[in-house]
Amino acid sequence: MESSPALAAWLATGQRVRLLGHELFTRASCISGRKPLLLIHGFPTASYDWHRVWPALAARYSLYTCDLLGFGLSDKPRGASYPIPQQADLCEAMLAHFGVDRPHVLAHDYGDTVAQELLARELEGRSSLASVCFLNGGLFPEKHRPRPVQRLLASALGPLVARAMGYRAFERSMMRVAGANPPTEVELRDLWTLIERDDGRVALARLIGYMEQRRANRARWVGALVNSGVPRRLLCGAADPVSGRHLAVHYRELVPAADVVVFEGVGHYPQLEAPEAVLEAYLEFRAALELVA
Repeated sequence: MESSPALAAWLATGQRVRLLGHELFTRASCISGRKPLLLIHGFPTASYDWHRVWPALAARYSLYTCDLLGFGLSDKPRGASYPIPQQADLCEAMLAHFGVDRPHVLAHDYGDTVAQELLARELEGRSSLASVCFLNGGLFPEKHRPRPVQRLLASALGPLVARAMGYRAFERSMMRVAGANPPTEVELRDLWTLIERDDGRVALARLIGYMEQRRANRARWVGALVNSGVPRRLLCGAADPVSGRHLAVHYRELVPAADVVVFEGVGHYPQLEAPEAVLEAYLEFRAALELVA
């Protein structure tokens, strides 16, 4: 499947970097004096998820992102179990590679869980974060509502399901979690191209293990979210059947002084479906932090 000009340009301005024994596709926009922002993507896609908001964010901050291990153009080692702490290690290694400490974080979906692990490390004094902003994701395993295809991928049939999956099945799945303005077909085909890269469908059945990891590590990751002193905000597409309005309600119930922005009519990928709204809400969050700094 041929890449669009937008995806080709994204890939052309990134680089593969060897981190902790693996080759990861990374992309950075570094301007001296601008505060660092780490962008962490979700499942089953890649860092290209951020392409609609990247230019506006890059005009204000130094940006750093990567395709996490098993995703996109990064290594997809056969037999890997893809533990979330390993993905957090790789994010930290990437930041160290670029000479960054104490980043702000903007995360989505699977990336939310990686960010929660980073928050847990911050509580332990092992890392330092300036702020964390979450988009739709399974912050609370008890409120995560996986789609049927996710349940199948997580079952014993997972490897067979992953191998049999094609673009049309992926498109249907993505449209079912979208709101009024879903990602375009060009974007979906680009995302599928990244999933398929280097026999990537095989990795999906192992990457989906994040759902069980969330359940097993709930005390650590939800505890970090609830107890952290790092400024946090949730940006939530309300129409998302997986992690939508019900997530925002639960977040307000559990997180002290919860800072939540809900986007009506927006689904699971707010950064693709409503990039202007995401940018406005995120920049407002950062402006408020500057006022109290």
